[in-house]
Amino acid sequence: MITAINPMTTAAHALQGLSGAGAQSSASSIGGQGEASTPFSDLLTDAVGQVDKLEDQAHAAVTGLMSGSGVDVHQAMIAAQKASMAFELALAVRNKAVQAYQQVIGMQF
Repeated sequence: MITAINPMTTAAHALQGLSGAGAQSSASSIGGQGEASTPFSDLLTDAVGQVDKLEDQAHAAVTGLMSGSGVDVHQAMIAAQKASMAFELALAVRNKAVQAYQQVIGMQF
């Protein structure tokens, strides 16, 4: 059950890390001891990998349900819903990143 929530918590931690990244870097440049943070690209790569894993689990559950290999309907539906929610979250994060990029490009200096 914990692994199913992992993509959502990973994305939530990534977004929290982004909001606190400026404060951490300024505190560590002043002389405070800051811990090494994970690069944003690694967080996105991990999140996409976890979404892919959930998609594979959902596909296996639905295939098992259709072939009659002992997968219950509720297990297949839960796996499909987890995969769907993880994909929607990844899509929302991507849309926000594209929107932020477009705003930065539109800035006049």
